[in-house]
Amino acid sequence: MIVRMGLLTRRPEVSQADFRRHWREVHGPLAARLPGLRRYHQNHVVDTRQLAIDHARGSWSIDGISELWFDSDEDMNRALSSEEYMEVARDHHLFVGQTGLITAVQNVVVPVDPAAGLLVKRMSILTRKAGLTPEQFKEEWWGFHAEAVGKFPNLMGYTQNLVTGRSAGLGQPASYEALPIDGMVEMWFRSVADIEAAFRSPAADVSQTHALSFIAEITTFLVETHEVLP
Repeated sequence: MIVRMGLLTRRPEVSQADFRRHWREVHGPLAARLPGLRRYHQNHVVDTRQLAIDHARGSWSIDGISELWFDSDEDMNRALSSEEYMEVARDHHLFVGQTGLITAVQNVVVPVDPAAGLLVKRMSILTRKAGLTPEQFKEEWWGFHAEAVGKFPNLMGYTQNLVTGRSAGLGQPASYEALPIDGMVEMWFRSVADIEAAFRSPAADVSQTHALSFIAEITTFLVETHEVLP
C-alpha cells in the first residue's frame, strides 16, 4: 500500500476557520468518492513549534497535510484520471493555494493501539543532508534511527513515510530542488507534556545525535486528524 500526501496552504483570502470548514465539510466528501481509495485522513495544523527538538527547521508554512491510501501506484493513477478527481481538482482551487504532493511508502515502527483513545499527533518533514543519496537516507532512517526512536518513553505510535515521488499543484512532476522532502514522520503521544518529556529523554539524546549525521532539517507540526475514511 502507498500513501499520497498533500502539503496544503490556504488561499490568502480564505481564513483559517473557513479553510478547515471547507476541507472537512465540502472537499472531504468529494475526495472520499475517488475510486480505489482505501483510507483518507485530513491533518489540520494547529501548532508549529519544534517542541524540544534541537535541529534546524525548514521554511515550510502549511495549513494541512492530507493522506490518501491506495493499494498501488496503478490504483492511485487510475483515481487521478477519474471523473471524480476532476471534481476534486475544481474544488481544491477554491480554498487551497500553494500545494506540494508526495507519494510515500510506510514503515510502521510502533503501531497505534486503537484502544488508546484520543492522542496528540505530531508530523515532521525531513530533508536529508547534502551529499547523501536517497538510498543512504533510507538505510539510516529505517535502520538505526527507527530502532532508537522506537525506545522513546510515552510513545504511542510511530510511522515513517519514505518519499518515492513528488509533484507540484495537482499533478505536474516536481524536482527534488522544488520539493526537498525525503520523509514524513508521524508520531502519537497522550499529551504535549509527554512529547516534551520524550524528546528530553536519554533515548532522544541517542536518536537526535544520530539525526545530525543524515538529516539537514526537521520541520514539525502538531495536527488534529479528521478521519474521512478510517
